[in-house]
Amino acid sequence: MINVLIIGAGGREHALGWKLKQSKQCGRLFFAPGNGGTAELGQNVPIKVDQVDTKTVDAVDYFCRQEKIGLIVVGPEDPLAGGLVDRLAALPKTKSPKPLVFGPTQAGARLEADKAYAKHLMRAASIPTGEARVFTDAEAALAYVNSRETPVVVKAAGLAKGKGVVVCGDNREAADAVRSIMVDRAHGDAGQTVLIEERLVGQELSVMALVDGRNIFVLDPAQDHKQLGEGDTGPNTGGMGAYCPTPLADDTVMRQVYREVLVPAVDALRREGVVFQGVLYAGLMLTAAGPKVLEFNCRFGDPETQPLMMRLKGDLLEAMVATAQGRLDEVDLSWDPRCCCCVVMASEGYPGKYESGKVIAGLDAASAIDGVQVFHAGTARRDGDAVTAGGRVLNVCALGEDLAAARDAANEACDRIEFDGAYFRRDIGYRVMGVATG
Repeated sequence: MINVLIIGAGGREHALGWKLKQSKQCGRLFFAPGNGGTAELGQNVPIKVDQVDTKTVDAVDYFCRQEKIGLIVVGPEDPLAGGLVDRLAALPKTKSPKPLVFGPTQAGARLEADKAYAKHLMRAASIPTGEARVFTDAEAALAYVNSRETPVVVKAAGLAKGKGVVVCGDNREAADAVRSIMVDRAHGDAGQTVLIEERLVGQELSVMALVDGRNIFVLDPAQDHKQLGEGDTGPNTGGMGAYCPTPLADDTVMRQVYREVLVPAVDALRREGVVFQGVLYAGLMLTAAGPKVLEFNCRFGDPETQPLMMRLKGDLLEAMVATAQGRLDEVDLSWDPRCCCCVVMASEGYPGKYESGKVIAGLDAASAIDGVQVFHAGTARRDGDAVTAGGRVLNVCALGEDLAAARDAANEACDRIEFDGAYFRRDIGYRVMGVATG
């Protein structure tokens, strides 16, 4: 039996834990720090890994030795970018065997943490992506956007929780985005450098793959919905919902993504001395000229992971261990043929300021619907009640014979859940509705 520690506190971590616990090899399950839902799956431990410093690393190391942890799964991007995997690997040997760690090193995580670096790597590897300029000076960036005759996308180069991308309709919006990111520092140090990219047109696609440094196992593709409002309006968020599988990703598209995006990216990292192990996430735009990379991430997407875990058939724990050990070629995973739709329930005010501590009611009623699973994201426990503790509060997932049935069930479940200021989109999957997804 393998005791597992999952680093993180969101819906992604709840979904990963839910699936890992189904493995016959899974022993005790811990979350650091976890949330109100993960406490029902395993044990939450008060270790926050927002910053990777000596105190944090020592706390993780001590806990792992005390609880005989065999596998550490690092969920969020911040500890990966901060070098948690490297710091744990560098700890001196003890009598207890070191746990395996699922997640890339700091050098591998740079693919997500530094969009300027990622753009350079893509160009060097001839990976299809939009044209872009990189700026560290706000005045130079403003002069450039004001000279453009076509719309652009302004991106903070650093980690901004999925909120550092502004899709602009004209030069005025682009200039406002540059000032917000570089001058007002809306996303802190993540906005020291910005990318200004051509605005690509098409449908977005999320492709995640397990990578053991050499082998690549592509997971079922999904489609995320970033904008806050229905019809893809309003500001970008960390994601308001997702569904999988998607009819956008036929065999031709997936072969192209594998051949022109995933393989070249892994090979390019190896040429730079980086053996990437973990999840490689490609956010793509399906343009008239073929798939082009919008961004790379170095971990499971959120909320794409939630419907993916609902459909996954096979042993996730075995797959993660094999990935960390370089044995991914031995893994065999398959997928439930049904569709899964995930709807994010958010706090009023998100992605801006919001209040926490609102009591959540109706969770049991929602979960009673056939095929529905509610994953907690920003929640906590107070006097036995689940309460809101974040911007994205719950991830309501439902399986259905097709996307329409899955979405209807997920929306019905959301209607049964109540907390003050609750907001969710009812139109997840609308971009492909009418196209078969079963």
